[in-house]
Amino acid sequence: MNNTFKAVLLLSFLSFGLFQPTHASEEKKIKDYMPSLITKTPLEGRKLAILIVRKTVGTIQRDGGVKHAVRDIYANDPMMLMRAVELVNNEFAIIALANDYWR
Repeated sequence: MNNTFKAVLLLSFLSFGLFQPTHASEEKKIKDYMPSLITKTPLEGRKLAILIVRKTVGTIQRDGGVKHAVRDIYANDPMMLMRAVELVNNEFAIIALANDYWR
């Protein structure tokens, strides 16, 4: 299976949860896991970046079974794992900028 097809397949699985309606009662339950991008250290910033990516995937794909099924695809494909790392790196770059690169 080529990498492009795998990426499309992964995005298709993740997008299934995108169209689920969000009710006002669900919105009240959502915890603010990101009250600020300001962190004390780069390590805290990196942990926040990982959390943001995880929460984004969880918000888009709410079906835990589908998320676990897709893990089998990217767990065995180094390029898919590298794409996940790219997402974390993008979030970390934003956090680093917000923290003036911890200067």
